[in-house]
Amino acid sequence: MKKKMISYFSKHVLFNSITHLLAGIGIGILLDSPLFFPHPVRWALLFIIAALLCHIYALKAKR
Repeated sequence: MKKKMISYFSKHVLFNSITHLLAGIGIGILLDSPLFFPHPVRWALLFIIAALLCHIYALKAKR
C-alpha cells in the first residue's frame, strides 16, 4: 500500500505538492486558530479532509 502511494506521488509531483500543501494549511489553521476566529475547526477540517481524499485517490489510482 505504501509502495503504491510513493510510486504515484513520485510520478505526479504537482499532485503531491498540492496534497501536502492542503494538509499543512489545515494543520496550520488548527495550531493558529485565533487568526481564523469565525470557524477555525471547520476550515481546518475542510483542508485536512481534502488532503486525506487526495491520499485515498493516490492509493486507488489505476496507474
